[in-house]
Formats: sequence, C-alpha cells, structure tokens
Amino acid sequence: MLKATPTKIPDCLIVESAVHQDERGHFTKWFQTDAFRALGLPTQWAEDYTSVSKNGVIRGLHFQTPPFEHDKLVICLQGRAFDVVLDVRLGSPTWGEHLAFDLSADKPCAVFIPAGCAHGFCALEDNTILLYKVGSIHAPQHDSGIRWDSAEIVWPIKTPIVSKRDQALLELSEFNTPFQFRILRK
Repeated sequence: MLKATPTKIPDCLIVESAVHQDERGHFTKWFQTDAFRALGLPTQWAEDYTSVSKNGVIRGLHFQTPPFEHDKLVICLQGRAFDVVLDVRLGSPTWGEHLAFDLSADKPCAVFIPAGCAHGFCALEDNTILLYKVGSIHAPQHDSGIRWDSAEIVWPIKTPIVSKRDQALLELSEFNTPFQFRILRK
C-alpha cells in the first residue's frame, strides 16, 4: 500500500509505504505501477542510481534541463539526510521556494520531485545512501543546478563538503529558468 501526501510545492509529494517487519528485519515496496498510476504519478522510470555520502556532504541543487528534464523519486536506504526541493518552474505559485525533509532509513518515506524542481541534500551520517528513480536518462550536456547556498536554505551544518562542480553552479538570482509550470496530478 502506497500513500502520497501533498506538500506546499505543487506535485512534490511525500510517498509512504507499508513496512512489513518481523524477526528477520523489514521489507518495503517503493514502486508498483498500478499504485503509482492510481496516485496520478508517472509509471515509467528510465534509470535508477544511488549516491553514498559522508557526514556533512551537500549535493545539489541539481536537475536536468529540457528536453531531458525528469521527475525523481528519492529514497534514503541508509543513514539520514536533510533533503531539499527547490521550485524553479516559471509560473509556479511557489517559484523560488524550497521545502526540506528529514529522510532516514529508520523512518521509511520517499520524496517525489516533479520535473522543474531542483533537488539537493546534506548527509547527516557517514555512509548515507540515497536511491534515485528518474524519468529520463542522464544527459551530461543538460545536467545543471542552482548553487546550494543561494536559495535561503538553512542547512544543518556549518562547514559542508561541497564539490567544485556544485560550488560553480549559478546562484538562484542569476538563473534563467527553462522550466514551465504544469500540473502533473489533478
């Protein structure tokens, strides 16, 4: 059983699944075509990938530009992350606003991120593993983002570890968005 809870950002959802636990551990189903279809969510995924991060690493705020933009489903498999979604869709009622979520392997939930929203996170434990399901293949020439410290996000760490690539991204105030707001779910 999958449940989707809307957030302030249109079409950004918290996705929860029943956790089946016994003496062996637990079992959680994150994707099922009919359940996603019933929730009004995409059922075609092009790639899955994981990131493994040290405590204090900030990754993001990332997206792919058209025509390779994609929806994402982000799940924390191990550790804990301060997960952020930033709306950069022209015409969105929440353009330039962000939401933060506490993702943890101990409290299973996922974040569905619609195309046109930037995503980033801060690992709060060593070996934090995030799983991403994305709706289009990786297209390096369309891989982009917003600088992590330019969108008024209060990150939970004072001296983050940030890649050179992420430090060189445009600030939100300099970003000319190619994304148009569209309602995914009715």
